[in-house]
Amino acid sequence: MKILIKNGHILDPATNTDGILDLLIEEDTIKAVGTKGKEHKGTEVSADRVIDAKDCYVMPGLIDLHVHLRDPGFTHKETIETGGLAAAKGGFTTICAMPNTNPVIDNRDRVGFVHRKAAVESVVNVLQIGAVTEGQNGEYVADIAGMAEEGIPAVSEDGKSVMDAKLYFKGMKQAAANGLRVFAHCEEKSLVGNGVMHKSQRAKEMGLPEISHAAEDVIVARDILLAKEAGVPLHICHVSTAGGVKMVALAKKGNIKVTAEVCPHHFTLSVNDIKKDDPNFKMNPPLRDPEDVEALKKGLAEGIIDAIATDHAPHTMQEKGVSMMGAPFGIVGLETAAALTYTELVDKKVLTPMQMVEKMSYNPAKIIGSSKGTLAPGSIADVTIFDPRAEYRIDASKFVSMGRNTPFHGRKVKGLVRMTIVGGEIVYQDENFA
Repeated sequence: MKILIKNGHILDPATNTDGILDLLIEEDTIKAVGTKGKEHKGTEVSADRVIDAKDCYVMPGLIDLHVHLRDPGFTHKETIETGGLAAAKGGFTTICAMPNTNPVIDNRDRVGFVHRKAAVESVVNVLQIGAVTEGQNGEYVADIAGMAEEGIPAVSEDGKSVMDAKLYFKGMKQAAANGLRVFAHCEEKSLVGNGVMHKSQRAKEMGLPEISHAAEDVIVARDILLAKEAGVPLHICHVSTAGGVKMVALAKKGNIKVTAEVCPHHFTLSVNDIKKDDPNFKMNPPLRDPEDVEALKKGLAEGIIDAIATDHAPHTMQEKGVSMMGAPFGIVGLETAAALTYTELVDKKVLTPMQMVEKMSYNPAKIIGSSKGTLAPGSIADVTIFDPRAEYRIDASKFVSMGRNTPFHGRKVKGLVRMTIVGGEIVYQDENFA
């Protein structure tokens, strides 16, 4: 099948392409990118489908480095199928699934199970990340070599940190030996306790237990030092503090192999946005001070923070229907990330549209060692068509994810995914995109 996308504004950091161009897809491959006229003479006639992307950005498919699909074991919250549909609606063509499922993804057989199931049930590409320790119990290193052979791009203990530094170092060394990256959830368990929101005047007023900056920052520092010693590339997940940004910057200046991500909720909201005991504002790490939000934005603009990831964490309405003290951490994010990024960063001139693509596609591809994240001829045809003009209010009732747990319901945003193409197949199309 041939698909011609015409009149779109193509953004491709890999080739520095930034302009109104046509793009031709043949089967699962990008065949050509060129200006209208002679380069495409006769192409439109022979294409099986012609898509007019006027006034839209045409981007390499978005890649989310941090997603919780809840499958296996927690399929009452999300499944590989529904998570894939949510990803497609959000413009993501590849997602990386965290291993804190039931059972934990800690050996090659379980990685193979997820990859085989995703190949059948998911409309987007799913890459499983493996656990660092068996069962994420922090006692024995997991089957890292076996999981590497099954195609994991990284290992992570996401949901918590490996608190035993000696054991973690051993896991890092095995990851390095198998060409993997370590994704680090940075959280000092003893400093978190039963905390549910950031240490602040707002938390005191609400009478809720607090989580300090230090709970995150001390583990960011530790993990950078351990990764340097182990010789393994380190990726810091969901940075939320100004201190974390500074440490990542220092590590990069010291030529340590470290990258970092930030989530849309952390660069959009602060602890001051929590007006009442609302569990949809409970996430880990928590919403921080306004000064932290500004530091995250600056870190993105200056290239200290490499990627934007969602930490998509669906829960049932019953689980999130109680006080923050009793509700689980986490919010959904796949269907809101692109709009929030455009609204809060691009439309407000923090990032350029090209930088948005860098943070949501090109850089994530590099971090996981993928050849995707580009629209160059010969590459896999993973494409996102994004309309920056669309203005609307986020409506959680229309999510295709099983999760509705978001603090952004009713929030006015700008920017809408109109179409998502995976391997040359249209897997999502907005109903108003003719």
